[in-house]
Amino acid sequence: MVIRKLFKFENAHVVRGCSTVRCRSSLHGHSYKVELLFESNFLDNGQMVYDFGLMKQNMKALIDSFDHAIAIWSGDEKEYIDDMKKHSSRWVLLPLSPSAEQFSRIFFVLIDKLLSLTTTINGEKEVKLHSIIVHETDTGYAQAFKEDAYSSNMGVINLNEIIFSDEIKKSWIDSDLFEKMKRGEKFLNPRSV
Repeated sequence: MVIRKLFKFENAHVVRGCSTVRCRSSLHGHSYKVELLFESNFLDNGQMVYDFGLMKQNMKALIDSFDHAIAIWSGDEKEYIDDMKKHSSRWVLLPLSPSAEQFSRIFFVLIDKLLSLTTTINGEKEVKLHSIIVHETDTGYAQAFKEDAYSSNMGVINLNEIIFSDEIKKSWIDSDLFEKMKRGEKFLNPRSV
């Protein structure tokens, strides 16, 4: 069975190297929709694959990190990167260009890592991240599966190369969330949210 949870955020970016002049040369924004799709052949004690309420914690925090923020590619010009950081308190520095395709891969790696570190306590069994869909517009989206997310052909995603601004980290319930993920610390799903 596959279940889906939808999140939304507003974000600005430039996608260098894009064939569209506006996209590659001008800062612009989108109203993104991100779908997390999980799968399992089992149901938990509540007869669910994975309680949607549990996704409103750290998973939501990671995706919400991009809301009203600027996604910056670390390979862009230093002057541009410095200016974006100077003029926005909410920014995320990424090792890949922030296209819908790369967003779907980055979100897959982030959520997959978080899920692998989460200890469940309500009988959840063999829950896996099926895919991530990132809608950049109402008519266009990218969908990443595990083989896409971890494909070196599309660029390696190293969590140590993703940097969240201090303002974003302050918005998390646990301001050390991402550092704990990188260290491989375990998270516990509570019984009630």
